[in-house]
Amino acid sequence: MSGASRLGAVVAATRNTLAEAGFVDAAIETRILLGGLLGLSTTEVFTQADRPVTEAERALILDAVARRLRHEPVHRILGYREFHGLDLRLSPETLEPRPDTEILVDCLLPHLKRIAAENGSVSLLDMGTGTGAIALALLKECPQARALGSDIALGALETAANNADLNGLADRFETRRSAWFEAIDGRFDIIVSNPPYIPTDVVEALDPEVRDYDPRAALDGGGDGLVAYRAIAENAAQHLLSHGLIGVEIGYDQRESVTQLFERKGFSLIEWHRDLGGNDRVLLFSRDG
Repeated sequence: MSGASRLGAVVAATRNTLAEAGFVDAAIETRILLGGLLGLSTTEVFTQADRPVTEAERALILDAVARRLRHEPVHRILGYREFHGLDLRLSPETLEPRPDTEILVDCLLPHLKRIAAENGSVSLLDMGTGTGAIALALLKECPQARALGSDIALGALETAANNADLNGLADRFETRRSAWFEAIDGRFDIIVSNPPYIPTDVVEALDPEVRDYDPRAALDGGGDGLVAYRAIAENAAQHLLSHGLIGVEIGYDQRESVTQLFERKGFSLIEWHRDLGGNDRVLLFSRDG
């Protein structure tokens, strides 16, 4: 890339570097990375081939490419990611929100809007909120909703609060430091969580983009991957209104085991949904009776 001075040449050099390193989506990643770094849309990255690239921009790109070659995810490098129409800032203590989690949002939305229509308002608890992705996406779609986002990581709570402010939702979003229900009081219409669900001995086998850059606390679900679900199921009834719902994201092979955990605590599975790859991903529960 040393001789490149036009965007088209920089695009080609970046794409070739990533492809030669074995990144199968090199072309897509190049568009996202360079667009984010230069403030261009992915279309403009290719339509502005004659755009001059300054020395400072080239240095920025070279640094970003070097980070990608160490398997740092593209959106980690850029510091933000789009999720359900929101621009969310990332930090070391937050999980990078992914498209599969948007399914959890979409599954809860009809219930959220129904409760809001019936009652005039709706309350939401998002446990392990991270960037605030789930809660903020639901707030964006339902003006009558208010949300509390909890997390054990102070850095995550700061990031979530900043994301709420950046997206104009801070007046309906609060944060609280809590290990699951430990510091939570009151009852909610909806409790939602994308908890850590990967068994401990599987974490080390994950792709380096996940293993080395997502926070371990947001990945490691204990020996069987079910520690968080036990904690949620154990105390959820005390914090859920009688008509309320619980929505959780799960690992691809956990539908039966997670369902049994909640059924033992007096909940019924009312919906389950698959992700973009056809794997079980979202479970919705209501209280029996």
